[in-house]
Amino acid sequence: MIQGYCTPRFEGVRTEFTRNFEDRGEIGASVAIYVGGKLEVSLWGGVADTASSRPWEEDTLVAVFSATKGLTATCMHILADRGLIAFDTPVATYWPEFAANGKAGITVGMVLAHQAGMPVFREPLPEGGLTDWSLVIFRLENEAPVWMPGTQSGYHAVTIGYLLGEILRRVTGRTIGQFLREEVAGPLGADVWIGLPPALHKKVATSYFDDPNPESALFRRMLEEPESLAGLLAANSGNDHTPESVNSAARRSAENPSAGGIATAKGLARVYAPLALDGSVDGVRLVSTAILPFMRYVRSAAAVDTILEVATTFTYGFSKSWGDRRLGEGEHVIIGEHAFGTAGAGGSMGFADPQAKMSFGYAMNHLGPGIALNSRGQSLIDAAYGALDFSSSDPGFWVR
Repeated sequence: MIQGYCTPRFEGVRTEFTRNFEDRGEIGASVAIYVGGKLEVSLWGGVADTASSRPWEEDTLVAVFSATKGLTATCMHILADRGLIAFDTPVATYWPEFAANGKAGITVGMVLAHQAGMPVFREPLPEGGLTDWSLVIFRLENEAPVWMPGTQSGYHAVTIGYLLGEILRRVTGRTIGQFLREEVAGPLGADVWIGLPPALHKKVATSYFDDPNPESALFRRMLEEPESLAGLLAANSGNDHTPESVNSAARRSAENPSAGGIATAKGLARVYAPLALDGSVDGVRLVSTAILPFMRYVRSAAAVDTILEVATTFTYGFSKSWGDRRLGEGEHVIIGEHAFGTAGAGGSMGFADPQAKMSFGYAMNHLGPGIALNSRGQSLIDAAYGALDFSSSDPGFWVR
């Protein structure tokens, strides 16, 4: 069932990947790890579609949800590195219409750090509304912040990618999907997409959903308090996270830079490979070494995130470790102290760890019951750190 390869020191990753299928309900998945810019793990297995029994291949693509945010953030850091944007500059400098309704002081950095006060839409979007870029941008221009920008941290699950994508479009004249292909994925040979060409849809795995974790404070609030921010997040996103939507051609083709990315695990790991080094790999430089601290240093932290109801920690555009394993499936991200990346709803993950010189990607089609990692992805991360004599149970500590 398991195909691909790994170097001997990563046999523990192969063991956990196999256990995911045998004991943890994996349907189809892939995992990839680069160390020092060299691919040391590339494993895949299972089925891409249960109805047809189509096997998961090396180049099988799948929806990676909020792991997309790391791709979008990488594009923004490239702009900053080139001097095209600055993190402390108001968004309205690049996008004048955004200043309406009390948003003139919101900076690019506040958006990247989930502090802009724009985590939800106050009114419902139409069905499939997130596939309509112009509509979403119009709505964001006319929204007012739900808290004073810069004073709170709350996960901008749906809005952050569109906010950043429109800044990028105003500055470069390109869409986020075009920029990702031309400046990141193409040069690196990484199979990651925001806006998938129709010719590639046949390579996409079907996504399958678990029920929400009943212990999750976020999902309880969504159900019990529909007027809360969590409730508005669930109700006002155009039914974007239903199986019908996620598996639709329209969503796969649309440029949703918050949660619409389509990728392979190796593609995710490849994008992060230069970010685990000096900003370059195999002669391809994404960013200068000087910009890397802005990717990994903490910019916002909350003991209780305004949206997610757990402790969170963010850099400019990326997640650090947050939450707690004891909270159950989908309630945490546990990576190294110096690592940064983004997890996707249901458990997908991409990250870089400059201390370990490691980049990691995991993508699967059986979504776990939460908004972050579950035991399948976390077991692979733990095994990867174990192979390198690091521990991810207490981030940043040497095992020996």
